Amino acid sequence: MLRSLLHDPAFRRAWRLLLAVLLAAASWLAFMPQPPGVPGGDKLHHLLGFAALTLVGALGFEPRWRTLLVVACALLLYGAFIELVQSQLPWRSAEWADLLADGLGVMLGASAAAVLRRTAAPAAA
Repeated sequence: MLRSLLHDPAFRRAWRLLLAVLLAAASWLAFMPQPPGVPGGDKLHHLLGFAALTLVGALGFEPRWRTLLVVACALLLYGAFIELVQSQLPWRSAEWADLLADGLGVMLGASAAAVLRRTAAPAAA
């Protein structure tokens, strides 16, 4: 089953739908006046959030390095967009450290996607 989830093209649409839901949730959390108090610290939330976005985004497309690079760059731009918007909101603030945590999360998620796909690779014929 894991092999199908990670490699079967039929599941890619579901991964992309999940990515859209996660992006909507991340945007809501990023722009709301008072983020919910969740233990663990802001930077950890950025790291884990962008790791999840990247993993799900990578699984939503063909398993190629070029595709993974495009997903990673798009999510880094999204992180920069969030910080830019937050710099304009009176109830939020932008931080370079948040963008750094986003980048580390993207690297973690991309690595996880690569390892998962390699570990559960289809058997060679």
